[in-house]
Amino acid sequence: MAGSIIELHTEVPADQESNVFGQFDEHLKLIERTLNVTVISRDGVLKILGSEQNAASAKKLIDELVVLAKRGNTITRQNVNYALSLAMEQRNEVLTEIDKDFICNTIQGRPIKPKTLGQKEYVDQIRKKMIVFGVGPAGTGKTYLAMAMAVTAFRNEEVSRIILTRPAIEAGEKLGFLPGDLQSKVDPYLRPLYDALYQIMGADSFAKNMERGLIEVAPLAYMRGRTLDNAFIILDEAQNTTPAQMKMFLTRIGFGSKVIVTGDASQKDLPRDAVSGLDVAMKVLKKIDDIGFCQLTSKDVVRHPLVQQIVQAYDAYEKKQKPERPVRGRRGGYER
Repeated sequence: MAGSIIELHTEVPADQESNVFGQFDEHLKLIERTLNVTVISRDGVLKILGSEQNAASAKKLIDELVVLAKRGNTITRQNVNYALSLAMEQRNEVLTEIDKDFICNTIQGRPIKPKTLGQKEYVDQIRKKMIVFGVGPAGTGKTYLAMAMAVTAFRNEEVSRIILTRPAIEAGEKLGFLPGDLQSKVDPYLRPLYDALYQIMGADSFAKNMERGLIEVAPLAYMRGRTLDNAFIILDEAQNTTPAQMKMFLTRIGFGSKVIVTGDASQKDLPRDAVSGLDVAMKVLKKIDDIGFCQLTSKDVVRHPLVQQIVQAYDAYEKKQKPERPVRGRRGGYER
């Protein structure tokens, strides 16, 4: 009978229950609501009641969370939400496959791994291609994963130095009003890059390598006139480059180098009528084989779940907006 209720069972080790179930069983409640099943826990055994398809999906999902927990992962609401979205697409066991892709450990010993299919594709592209464009909204791990790959390549002596750069664009503020010399003025714009390196390498290791010139963090303008050989180069916030700046940067690349360009097309700080160098580069270079393009989406957001909702809300709002444009034959007339 199509609508009949079935009962399935699965086991969760006692030492993993709090991790898999979540605080106050929030993960189980989320699974119940989303898949329309009932989950009852008795002495380490979960009883799952629901339609055949929903109960089977819930069982596979919970089994997958148990595998992740046994590998030492802390199960978060984001993990559960993403696993549910995959379950709705009948793509079970994808999370455990993604979790096998280890990049490196932070200074605290926390493993850095891709957490979504989009992030997994991004990391794979970085391994295979000389230049990779990683484009997507805030919180998708574009810069952090690129930084982890750079540190790994540096530690494995695949490159001799790391170069991190971003345009020092003025997002409503004026650099001239900030205190200090030029380096002091641009440091706030480079702070996200410093923060990521501190987490991955540790402040001491970062400082020593900076002093030796093996790690360089600089505004994009400092790249002009240089040839960057045997380096792992990351251009962050590339949506704020001009086409001329992007061309200048991409033509700095020397032998043995790898380049990651990250950006979010929805967060441009350029003047209203200016064209983004990131947009132009993605159109001009799309047919070159050794250049990879990875488009991350709101599904790949790995910050607080609220960030994902904010990104989705803005995406929906911007899709509804229709910019005004002049009507031919009517001076000063506009249509929507």
